[in-house]
Amino acid sequence: MCVGIPMKILFGEDLHATATDGEQNHLIDMSLTGPVEPGTWVLTFLGTARDVLDEEQALKIQSALKGLAALMEGRDLGDAFADLEAREPQLPPHLQAAYDKGETVG
Repeated sequence: MCVGIPMKILFGEDLHATATDGEQNHLIDMSLTGPVEPGTWVLTFLGTARDVLDEEQALKIQSALKGLAALMEGRDLGDAFADLEAREPQLPPHLQAAYDKGETVG
């Protein structure tokens, strides 16, 4: 399984950038996103930026990853998933549309 890690770009040149995950700096391949400005958040997989994130998305992902790490160490999740706990489950838009039309199997 591959887990995406949000990282903040510190500086870059051409299709490579140095980014931080908050603890360490990493050399990131920017071929799939193209160059971005310093301060931009990207979602990385195996050293490659796959998507540009806004800061809110990046911080939610970081929080979830920290919560999962805490859980794996036997500690409490804390508020790692607070954004999900406060809302009702939602279907993806295409499934909600099918459900609304009565086109679901069940």
